[in-house]
Amino acid sequence: MILIADGGSTKTHWSLISKDLNTKDFYSEGYNPYFVDEEYIVSSLQSVLPEDLLPENVEKIYFYGAGVHNKEKASVLERAFGRIFTKASTFIEHDLLAACRALLNQDAGFAAILGTGTNTAVYDGNDISYHIDSAAYILGDEGSGCYIGKKFLTDLVRGTLPQEIKDSFSQTYNYTIDEILDRIYTKPLVSRFCASFCEFIAKHIENPHIHRLVESSFDDFFKNLVTLYPDYQKYEFNSVGSVGYYFKEILASVAEKYGMKTGQILKSPIDGLIVYHKQLILANSEVVS
Repeated sequence: MILIADGGSTKTHWSLISKDLNTKDFYSEGYNPYFVDEEYIVSSLQSVLPEDLLPENVEKIYFYGAGVHNKEKASVLERAFGRIFTKASTFIEHDLLAACRALLNQDAGFAAILGTGTNTAVYDGNDISYHIDSAAYILGDEGSGCYIGKKFLTDLVRGTLPQEIKDSFSQTYNYTIDEILDRIYTKPLVSRFCASFCEFIAKHIENPHIHRLVESSFDDFFKNLVTLYPDYQKYEFNSVGSVGYYFKEILASVAEKYGMKTGQILKSPIDGLIVYHKQLILANSEVVS
């Protein structure tokens, strides 16, 4: 059996592929090694494993995750998984490669992640050939759920939101301004917290202020990141992630403004990854290059 994981900063979508190519899905928290350690991962993952999944039967794990930018961070995940799936070979890859393979399979093109965080790349059909760092949520991540959430919370704190939005926020959440600031500046997992307000923002997208907020966030994404890619307009714009998916009409409009046609905008890469790895299984070439 082969276990594939799409690991974002907020949640991880797991899919178990059996030898007859049937699949079984389950979910866990996100395991970004910048935010969680080995012990946390082991405890969290063991608590959500399906009862009929015997860890010793898993032969290979392909984990595509946020935050695995170097061997040190990847090794945190590798050690944690090794303690649970004791007979499995583990391959840790960046979630950006997952996006490329899910969106483009073995075709060359441009791929982006627009979820809790942001990432982008040019893909050559096998691997990432060109990548510009998004600079993460403090310095960058324009267009991400965290970025949109931060802009919304800034307007909330400064009192510039329309009254109807402020009233709806008060009815939906039990946060004071002081509690929000305390949560941001003294508690962990800030990016998740900021991104969590995107669901509320989506429900009010028809409000002109909220619509402009989201549109300006995507405009910042293209202006500050996408346009840095050489000849970026020759590519179609493809993305995975809940933020891009739920705001896809606005995203496509901004992409057009910057001269890019829109290709696929997917909520999750997992279905595309399943297709990709099933093709490898059928070709008797399961090893991720």
